[in-house]
Amino acid sequence: MKRKLLIKAIRKHACEFLRAGSRHDIYINPQTGQKQPVPRHTEIDEALAKHIRKYLGVSEK
Repeated sequence: MKRKLLIKAIRKHACEFLRAGSRHDIYINPQTGQKQPVPRHTEIDEALAKHIRKYLGVSEK
């Protein structure tokens, strides 16, 4: 999955950029308080993208 598409999906569900790490950006779901790092690779493995969406409480599509 392209990183841009993942970011677009999690931002669509009210998740916000929290801060930049050295190799990851940290996103937070303000409704639940859950934080999740998102790697800065242009391609993100589908299993990892699914985990990030699930942990942040974002639906699949």
